[in-house]
Amino acid sequence: MTHPATGTGTSRAFRSVLFAPGNHPRRAAKVLATGADVAVLDLEDAVAVGEKLAARELVAQALRGPRDCAGFVRVNAFETQWCYGDLIAIVAPTLDGVVLPKTETADQLRTIDWVISQLERERGLAAGSIDLMPIIETARGIMGLESILNATPRVRRVAFGGGDYTLDLDVQWSEDEGEFAFARGQLVHWSRAAGIEAPIDTVLLQIRDTERFARSARLARRLGFQGKLCIHPDQVAPANAAFTPTAEEVAQARSVLAAFADAERNGLASIQVGGVFVDYAIVYKAQRVITLAERANTGR
Repeated sequence: MTHPATGTGTSRAFRSVLFAPGNHPRRAAKVLATGADVAVLDLEDAVAVGEKLAARELVAQALRGPRDCAGFVRVNAFETQWCYGDLIAIVAPTLDGVVLPKTETADQLRTIDWVISQLERERGLAAGSIDLMPIIETARGIMGLESILNATPRVRRVAFGGGDYTLDLDVQWSEDEGEFAFARGQLVHWSRAAGIEAPIDTVLLQIRDTERFARSARLARRLGFQGKLCIHPDQVAPANAAFTPTAEEVAQARSVLAAFADAERNGLASIQVGGVFVDYAIVYKAQRVITLAERANTGR
């Protein structure tokens, strides 16, 4: 039985994507060992203007140290004076991906892709080895998702930035996050249509309210996201939990797969398992649960 395309992309888990300021060596080193699936060393909003140039070398040094996660860097936005220099400073064998904030057009991504490609060639890296993850933070970005997500094969997943999104639209960030429904729906649907991985959901600014964070993460999982941006180490565990299938879900998925395999051998393609109707769509969903669990267990 062949599984159709699911849009899950590469095998690495992206349940928790934790940011840390790039100009603080101790915090940069710490974020690489917190249990997050991905660490993002930040050169953008977390770094004051006067620190931006010096932060580049600190980030490059941190990425050369030991870590148990993927290492990404958020560069400054495309329109700023620092973006190009950020890329020159960080592209190296130790870099797994670049995060581009405030992405609004496909041309921005194609330009960044071209620069990274030249640096990969110049520095002896495999072509296309560095990911490019845009963060969508404005109405213009949401409305341009079709072209943005098809701009370059480097874009394997996209993230949502709720803070700047509420600023752009002048909406209130409520506890139930209903104001994000349209944007989240667009991100999930256009990611699937583009054949890339499921998107990464926004940060939550209330860093001490872990229960609110957990609720937000569970909501994002139900809506089709694969992970969540984090801004504090305490958010990593609830993010990982929200986007990892439970033992009960895994057991149910295995039961469905086993029962359906028996049915197929008898020429059947629709059965009941525990009073629930099962056909190929449900089987493919069960396979996805098993894959997610395996990725979570290995961290890759």
